[in-house]
Amino acid sequence: MESHGLLPWSSNYTFLVTVRDAFLECLAVYKPQWGERPLWDFPRGTLCLREVAAYLVSEALGWPFIPPTVLRHGPPMEHFLPQGVPWSVMGRHRDLGMIQLFVEADPEAHYFTLREEEAHRPDFQRIALFDYVVNNADRRSGHCLKGPDGRILVLDHGLTFHVQPKLRTVIWEFAGQPIPDEMLRDLEAFRRRLSRSDPWMGVLWKLLSDEEIEALQRRLDGLLETRRFPRPGPGRHVPWPPI
Repeated sequence: MESHGLLPWSSNYTFLVTVRDAFLECLAVYKPQWGERPLWDFPRGTLCLREVAAYLVSEALGWPFIPPTVLRHGPPMEHFLPQGVPWSVMGRHRDLGMIQLFVEADPEAHYFTLREEEAHRPDFQRIALFDYVVNNADRRSGHCLKGPDGRILVLDHGLTFHVQPKLRTVIWEFAGQPIPDEMLRDLEAFRRRLSRSDPWMGVLWKLLSDEEIEALQRRLDGLLETRRFPRPGPGRHVPWPPI
């Protein structure tokens, strides 16, 4: 793994890297566990695990498009720290981190600029459902981008899967509307797969707590019972800043 430096505007240490083996190489985003900023409501060192769990759920559902995301042990953090920053200020040394394929996207094209395009309506409906399922506490407009192939891709899923309702998103335009039948079928198929015995879904039990997975199951069951898009709760339900 070769680092090309920190990515701007990230609240945690996030690096653009090249990863390679004997045959292939690609650009990727690396978020090391040691670079996660402590939060009062999420256990420290779990954000990279939640990013991978969100990717697994998106793959099982078939949507939305999250670039391939894996857990890997990277180089020691001294390899990445800016010059002059002592490693001791970073806390406990851990080399585990999330690696996600880097996908080129137009930063000027995001949810607020794309939502009026009728062709993207199903994409944003699926993103809204996905965010409820994974309990996404940080769906900003800039986390929904348009890839070079025209697909909508979504990023930044570290603040997910909390046991308490945490949904904060800018996508509320579908609230209370009926969920399209094809999306309900996808949700039902995913609910049937959600067990330890499923080779793909069973990995979730290694990334999340039992309580978090039980909460995930309850959210799914609630959606399938109401068959409608979720409505905002009584608390703060939009992230800040929204972009």
